[in-house]
Amino acid sequence: MQRTDFGGMACSIARTADVIGEPWSPLVLRNVYVGITRFDQIRQQLGISRKVLAERLRWLVESDVLDRREYAANRHEYVLTERGRELVDVLMVMARWGDRWLAGDAGPPVLYRHRTCGGTTHVTLTCADCGTPMDADTVDVLPGPGARPPAPAS
Repeated sequence: MQRTDFGGMACSIARTADVIGEPWSPLVLRNVYVGITRFDQIRQQLGISRKVLAERLRWLVESDVLDRREYAANRHEYVLTERGRELVDVLMVMARWGDRWLAGDAGPPVLYRHRTCGGTTHVTLTCADCGTPMDADTVDVLPGPGARPPAPAS
């Protein structure tokens, strides 16, 4: 199957989707984050085919989201890179949305304990400048230095 390439778009959301937009990729990252790091462990836990998992892992390594490390002769495990650790932050925001809107009566499938304070909590976006909460209602989107000019009207 041909992948649509969003990497060249002047949009950070599209570029991020190019890396993790395929449905298995966030789940692979989640597993590596929680310590399921070996190919067969990931495959078994997700119920994913060997071929698809190999493709996803190869892509995530090429994208510098995961690093492939040998732990025994011809045996490898995967670890998050700095980019991968930051993508886990994105996944935690997605999980908060899923917990609120899709968990139903059973409640969230996992909880997050903040190591600093010990509280069981959820991720909240805050402004890096002033520390107050941020959401879609409190943010204006402005053109950045990497913006492309709009296409001329025909």
